[in-house]
Amino acid sequence: MKRRFKVVFNREKCKGCELCINFCPQHILALDPEVNQRGYHPAGMTDQEKCIGCASCAVMCPDYCISIYELEEGESWQES
Repeated sequence: MKRRFKVVFNREKCKGCELCINFCPQHILALDPEVNQRGYHPAGMTDQEKCIGCASCAVMCPDYCISIYELEEGESWQES
Protein backbone atom coordinates (compact mmCIF):
# COMPACT_ATOMS: atom_id res chain seq x y z
CA MET A 1 0.00 0.00 0.00
CA LYS A 2 1.17 3.51 -0.81
CA ARG A 3 2.28 5.57 2.18
CA ARG A 4 0.08 8.61 2.77
CA PHE A 5 0.83 11.82 4.60
CA LYS A 6 -1.02 14.75 6.10
CA VAL A 7 0.58 18.19 6.13
CA VAL A 8 -0.68 20.60 8.79
CA PHE A 9 0.01 24.32 8.60
CA ASN A 10 -0.17 26.74 11.51
CA ARG A 11 -2.05 29.36 9.50
CA GLU A 12 -1.82 32.07 12.14
CA LYS A 13 1.94 31.73 12.53
CA CYS A 14 2.69 31.63 8.77
CA LYS A 15 3.93 34.87 7.23
CA GLY A 16 3.57 33.73 3.61
CA CYS A 17 7.28 33.79 2.77
CA GLU A 18 6.73 31.09 0.10
CA LEU A 19 9.90 29.11 0.94
CA CYS A 20 7.86 25.95 1.44
CA ILE A 21 6.10 26.50 -1.88
CA ASN A 22 9.36 26.98 -3.75
CA PHE A 23 10.95 23.82 -2.31
CA CYS A 24 8.03 21.40 -2.70
CA PRO A 25 9.10 18.83 -5.32
CA GLN A 26 5.45 17.94 -6.00
CA HIS A 27 4.35 21.57 -6.50
CA ILE A 28 1.28 21.08 -4.30
CA LEU A 29 1.56 24.12 -2.02
CA ALA A 30 0.18 27.61 -2.60
CA LEU A 31 -0.67 30.76 -0.73
CA ASP A 32 -4.23 30.93 0.55
CA PRO A 33 -6.30 33.79 -0.92
CA GLU A 34 -7.63 34.47 2.60
CA VAL A 35 -5.43 36.35 5.07
CA ASN A 36 -4.64 35.22 8.60
CA GLN A 37 -5.07 37.39 11.72
CA ARG A 38 -1.67 38.99 11.12
CA GLY A 39 -2.67 40.04 7.59
CA TYR A 40 -0.55 37.49 5.70
CA HIS A 41 -1.64 35.00 3.06
CA PRO A 42 -0.59 31.70 4.69
CA ALA A 43 0.68 28.70 2.76
CA GLY A 44 -1.54 25.69 2.33
CA MET A 45 -1.90 22.38 0.55
CA THR A 46 -3.52 22.23 -2.88
CA ASP A 47 -3.52 18.44 -3.31
CA GLN A 48 -2.98 16.48 -0.09
CA GLU A 49 -3.13 13.14 -1.88
CA LYS A 50 0.03 13.90 -3.90
CA CYS A 51 2.19 14.58 -0.82
CA ILE A 52 5.19 12.20 -0.70
CA GLY A 53 6.15 13.07 2.89
CA CYS A 54 9.59 14.39 1.98
CA ALA A 55 9.31 17.19 4.59
CA SER A 56 11.06 19.72 2.35
CA CYS A 57 8.38 22.25 3.21
CA ALA A 58 8.78 21.77 6.96
CA VAL A 59 12.58 21.90 6.78
CA MET A 60 12.54 25.16 4.80
CA CYS A 61 9.95 26.91 6.98
CA PRO A 62 11.82 29.51 9.07
CA ASP A 63 8.94 29.80 11.54
CA TYR A 64 8.24 26.09 12.10
CA CYS A 65 4.67 26.39 10.84
CA ILE A 66 4.47 22.98 9.15
CA SER A 67 4.01 19.51 10.63
CA ILE A 68 3.86 16.29 8.64
CA TYR A 69 2.17 13.10 9.80
CA GLU A 70 2.13 9.69 8.22
CA LEU A 71 -1.40 8.34 8.06
CA GLU A 72 -2.23 4.84 9.22
CA GLU A 73 -3.94 2.44 6.86
CA GLY A 74 -7.60 3.42 6.56
CA GLU A 75 -7.10 6.78 8.26
CA SER A 76 -8.39 9.83 6.41
CA TRP A 77 -6.97 13.34 6.33
CA GLN A 78 -9.98 14.69 8.17
CA GLU A 79 -9.73 12.21 11.09
CA SER A 80 -6.19 12.92 12.25
